[in-house]
Amino acid sequence: MNPNEDRKIREKLEQKTWNQIKTNDSWAIFKIMSEFVEGYEKLSKIGPCVSIFGSARTKPEDKFYKLSEEVAFKLTQNGYGVITGGGPGIMEAGNKGAHRGKGTSVGLNIELPFEQHFNPWIDTDKNLEFDYFFVRKVMFVKYSQGFIVMPGGFGTLDELFEAITLIQTKKIGRFPIILVGKDFWGGLLDWIKKTLIAEGNISEEDLNLFRVVDTADEAIEHLNRFYSKYSLKPNF
Repeated sequence: MNPNEDRKIREKLEQKTWNQIKTNDSWAIFKIMSEFVEGYEKLSKIGPCVSIFGSARTKPEDKFYKLSEEVAFKLTQNGYGVITGGGPGIMEAGNKGAHRGKGTSVGLNIELPFEQHFNPWIDTDKNLEFDYFFVRKVMFVKYSQGFIVMPGGFGTLDELFEAITLIQTKKIGRFPIILVGKDFWGGLLDWIKKTLIAEGNISEEDLNLFRVVDTADEAIEHLNRFYSKYSLKPNF
């Protein structure tokens, strides 16, 4: 554990006065409200969009970087804008593809101690920065007509499973969740089938909440088929 992490734990365990607690909580509430207000105001005008998730560590020469750029470009050619986490890697590829396709390119960035910085392919008026992960995730879910999930790490899995959970528990309406890369996601799917379903922790029907594909065309086809009978609007 580095000294900074140790200091944060010690500060968290320190006894605080009621006045300190009240002051800190009040400022946090105002900050949270301001992030919601800014997000709602800017994103309410963006039109139909699809969010692309994936690793910030993916390099431009990686096949999934190139595939993400292709997916984003083809989304714009089918009338969708693109939302990403605004950082490097897969996020950069998504915004780059949207920019190349002359479509809406949104970045929902977050302040992190590593990895994260704005990529240059985001529309200047659609570049938001958040301090709170949960506020940022609300924006993804509310203003996305679909999730396209490329290979990634813990953050990508967090965003994927939150969306699946919200749909499964009927807290939001269903929308397409598309995992790209059958080889990459195969191990996770095997575990879901052999452990979660086998133990009775989810039902077999829950596998229908997402689709796994290998190509950009398959992803776009699934999106278009899903929305062929629906009008597009925010999810809640």
